[in-house]
Amino acid sequence: MYAIHFYENNNYVLNQVLRTIPSIDDSVNLKGRKGKVTNVEEIKENVYYVFVEFEKIVDKSKTAALDPKKKRR
Repeated sequence: MYAIHFYENNNYVLNQVLRTIPSIDDSVNLKGRKGKVTNVEEIKENVYYVFVEFEKIVDKSKTAALDPKKKRR
């Protein structure tokens, strides 16, 4: 069992105890957000820091409001 600490842009995201260590370019799903592993650092024997880059969140309600054809009457 390994203690995995997940970070995004040096911001702490999540800590999990896992049986396997994620490798670089693996896809992960944390707190409902999809992302890819960019870097893995071993801190101690069973403590790892995993750096993740999440996909950008697109707000669909704002893009629909800008389109005049989709305006409700």
